[in-house]
Amino acid sequence: MNSFLSNLDRGKNSSVKRQLLCLCSGDKDYSIAEISQKLDISVPTATKIIGELINDGYITDMGKHVHSSGRRPVIYGLNPNAGFFIGIEVKRHGIDVAVSNFKGKILDYVESLPVEVKNTEESFREMCSVILSHLRRKGIDHAKIQSYNFSFTGRVNKETGYSFSYFLGEDKPAAALLAAILKCTVYIDNDSRAMTYGEYVAGVANREQNMLFLNCSWGVGMGMVLDGQLYYGRSGYSGEVGHFPILDNDIICHCGKTGCLETGASGVALHRIAVEKLKSGRASSLSQKFRKEGDVTLDDIIKATCEEDILAIEAVEEVGQTMGRAIAGLINIFNPELVVIGGKLAEVKDYMYLPLISSVNKFSLNMVSKETTIKFSEMGAKIGAIGSCIMARNKLLGVL
Repeated sequence: MNSFLSNLDRGKNSSVKRQLLCLCSGDKDYSIAEISQKLDISVPTATKIIGELINDGYITDMGKHVHSSGRRPVIYGLNPNAGFFIGIEVKRHGIDVAVSNFKGKILDYVESLPVEVKNTEESFREMCSVILSHLRRKGIDHAKIQSYNFSFTGRVNKETGYSFSYFLGEDKPAAALLAAILKCTVYIDNDSRAMTYGEYVAGVANREQNMLFLNCSWGVGMGMVLDGQLYYGRSGYSGEVGHFPILDNDIICHCGKTGCLETGASGVALHRIAVEKLKSGRASSLSQKFRKEGDVTLDDIIKATCEEDILAIEAVEEVGQTMGRAIAGLINIFNPELVVIGGKLAEVKDYMYLPLISSVNKFSLNMVSKETTIKFSEMGAKIGAIGSCIMARNKLLGVL
């Protein structure tokens, strides 16, 4: 247990201290009178608890309330210097790392630190070594790191600490091994859910109480915020929308089944569709590389789309139509205020948007969908690590 949890759990007012820190975890700071009212405690009790948290270094005097008339009260908030939180998104060929201060401000972000993570203890130790080396270069004092949150692809059980994409054995939960290596509190979560939380707290979602986030990258994952709460499902495996059997295409998905959404609306699908068009002899800026190497990458297709290559645009439009059909079904089921589309395919949003919206309008129920807004993420590749960083902080504080 780290020093934060040890300090917080001291004494009879530990639960109220947690409530106060949760209250201050947003953007707003509070006077003693406001804290007393919101936590339903007396002013003397509020004053005492604030004093203890100031002594522990977690709360600080933020100065006078600038918007008050008359005698302006002192307001209090989280001390930004009380520690750091680290968010890591584990990708196929590297890791993204974000660092925030105690108040939640993102201080640093780095993309694609070079390490290939495998489901072995040696690989996990190598990943941690890369992370710690990066943090040292940035001048982050490891003794002041309060918690880490790692986001992994695939099925993750945040309660037991197992990642089934990086399964190390029944007796070795990923979270426990990482905590032992890093000597710090470690949480783990699914990457799409971390991205969802990042959009909800710090992105275009603006804390909409009912939102869906679609992570459209090589595969398709989904995160859900329902009634203001991140939704996990019974075992923490909710959001496997990529394996919803929506298509009658007889294409085998990597899960072994046929007709999964992922086979028609994902990076995998975009790559397959583009390659099929190239094989048929269609002219494209991609043709020369395809003839020479026998393949093109997803990045090649996205770059060609942004450079207005007709073949690439047609492939993106086809994926957009299929994705729109799936989103129409999700809107009919969840009736959300907002659907956010992120991940790698969000880079071609200008070419995907119209076919996607057309398909949503065609297949959704107008009475249900008319108050749903569809947006593309504006945070790009950053959203995974930043969402994971926010999770590291809010899980420790008890907000999430």
